Amino acid sequence: MTTQQNSTTSKTGRIFDLLKQAVQGKELDFTQGSMRRAVLLLAIPMMLEMIMESVFALVDLYFVGHLHNSSEAIQTVGLTESVLAIIYSLAVGMSMAATAVVARRIGEKDPVEAAKAGMQAILVAVFFNLILSIAGYFYAREILMLMGASAATATAGTPFIQIMMCSSTIIVLLFLINGIFRGAGNAAIAMKSLWVANIVNIILCPVLINGFGPIPAFGLTGAALATTIGRATGVCYQLYQMVKGKSQLKIKLAYLYPHFKQITALLKIAIPAVFQFFIASCSWIFLAQLVATTGGDHGSAGYQTAIRLMMFFMLPAWGLSGAASTLVGQNLGAKNLKRAEDSVWQTTKYIIIYMGVAMVLCLLAGHFFISFFTDDVLIRSIAAKGLNIMSMGFLCYGVGMVMTSTFNGAGDTATPTMINFFGFWIFQIPLAYILAKHFNLGPDGVFIAIPVAETGIAIAAYILFKRGRWKTMQV
Repeated sequence: MTTQQNSTTSKTGRIFDLLKQAVQGKELDFTQGSMRRAVLLLAIPMMLEMIMESVFALVDLYFVGHLHNSSEAIQTVGLTESVLAIIYSLAVGMSMAATAVVARRIGEKDPVEAAKAGMQAILVAVFFNLILSIAGYFYAREILMLMGASAATATAGTPFIQIMMCSSTIIVLLFLINGIFRGAGNAAIAMKSLWVANIVNIILCPVLINGFGPIPAFGLTGAALATTIGRATGVCYQLYQMVKGKSQLKIKLAYLYPHFKQITALLKIAIPAVFQFFIASCSWIFLAQLVATTGGDHGSAGYQTAIRLMMFFMLPAWGLSGAASTLVGQNLGAKNLKRAEDSVWQTTKYIIIYMGVAMVLCLLAGHFFISFFTDDVLIRSIAAKGLNIMSMGFLCYGVGMVMTSTFNGAGDTATPTMINFFGFWIFQIPLAYILAKHFNLGPDGVFIAIPVAETGIAIAAYILFKRGRWKTMQV
C-alpha cells in the first residue's frame, strides 16, 4: 500500500471515529483541544437533531397532503404551526437562557449549579406555557379564522389545533431540556430524543390518519395525535437521561423548588430571547395571513409547503450554528475570549458550505421535492416558485444564524432582539405588504421580502458582532 493510500485510509478512519464519537455522545471539555474537532463534535448531533425536528412537519405534511381535502388540511397544519411559533418562542427563549447559563457554569466546572439552573428554567417555562395552552384550546377556531382560514377550513381544523395547543407543554419541554443538554456539551442526547420522537411519529402518523385494522381513521386529527405521542415519548427519554443516564447533569426534585435569585437571572436572559423569537414568529404569522388573504387557500397551501421545505434545510443550519452558542458560553466561562471568537469563525465557515449546498439543491430540485407532498398542480407551482425565491438568501441566513447564536450563547439576548425588531417588524412586514398589496404580487411579494429582510439582518448582526460587546456579558 502506498504512502498516499495509507494517508487516505488514516484520514477516513479519523472521520469515522469523529462521527462515531459525535453520535454516541459524551460530555467533553470544549475549552481546550482542537477547535475544528470541538465544532464538529457539537455540530453533527445538533444538525441531526434539527433534521429530526423538521421531519416532524414534513411527515405530517406528506400524509395530510394526500387526504381528499388536502388544500384545507395543508393550510390547517401550516397555520397551526405558525400559531405554535409563539409557543416555540417561549420554548426557544427559555432554551437559549438555559443553554447560556448551563454552558457558563460548565465552563466554570460547576455541574451542580448547572443542573439547578436547568430545573429552574423548566419550572418557569411550564408555568407560563400552561396559560397559553388553555387559552389556545378555548379559542382554537377563532385563531384559525384570525389567521385568514376559510370558515370550512377553520371548522375542520379546530380539533387539530386544540390537540396541538394542549400538548404545547410537551413541545416546550422537548426544546428546553435539549437546550440544557446542549449547554452541558452533550448534544448527542438532544439528538437521540428527537430520533425517538420521530420514529414514534412516523409509525403512528399513517396509522392514526388513515386507520389500520381495528384503529379508526382520524384524518387530520390523527396527525396531531401522532405528533403529540411522539414528542411525549421523546420527553420521557430526556427525563430518563437526566435521572438515570450518564450525563453529568443530575436532577433532583429539590431543584424544582423556586429559587428566585436564579429565576431572576434566567429571566434577564430569557425575556429578551423570548421576544427575539416572538418578533420573528409574529412576522411569520403576518406573512402567512397576508398570503392567505391575497392568494386564497391554494396560495396559502403553496406558501406553507414552501416554508416547510425551506425549514427542512434551515433547521440543520440552526443546529450547526448552535455549536457556536455552546462553545462561546463555555469558553467565556473559562475566561478564554480568543477561543470563544475562533469558534464563531470556524462555525461560520462550515455553515456557509452547508447553506451553499442547500441553495443549489433547492434551485435545481425544489420542484421535485415539492411533488412528494401534494398532487395539486397549482399548489406545486406556487410552492416551487416560492422555494426558489427564498433559497437565494441561504448564505446570508447562515451567517446571520451564527452571529445570533454567538450573542445568545454569551447571554446577550437583547442585541439579536433589537436586530429582529428592526429587521422583521420595521422592514420585512412593510416590504411584504407593499409588494403583495400595492404592487399586486400576492404571495410572490411575500416570498421576495423574506430573503431581502434576512440579508439585512445578517449584515447588521455581523457589524454588531465585530464591535465585541458580547465578550463582556456576565450571566
